[in-house]
Amino acid sequence: MAFTNLDYLRTITEGDVESVRELIILFIEQVPEFIENLKKFLAEGRYAELGNEAHKAKSSVMIMGMDELGHDMKSLQLDTIAKTGVDTYAERVNRFEFQCLAAVVELNKELEKM
Repeated sequence: MAFTNLDYLRTITEGDVESVRELIILFIEQVPEFIENLKKFLAEGRYAELGNEAHKAKSSVMIMGMDELGHDMKSLQLDTIAKTGVDTYAERVNRFEFQCLAAVVELNKELEKM
């Protein structure tokens, strides 16, 4: 199962391979920080910060064509603002981690082809 779809990325970069490559590398570098922060803020009950991190992560995953996960991060952000659905936060952070780590594997293979 593919987690990423680089069509949007290729469109916004007008097919410039070097720009695509740079954005993929940036995403791969950001993933561990996103995961670390999401897990830390969740564990510490710092839901405002959790929502802010989800907002930042949303943009990055959307660029990589991970639309469903991006919408999930937007929903998480809105839920943290409204202070609702707290019992779903851990599951959503875990899904983010799983899908992003799988995406990193996919994207590393894509980089090898470039």
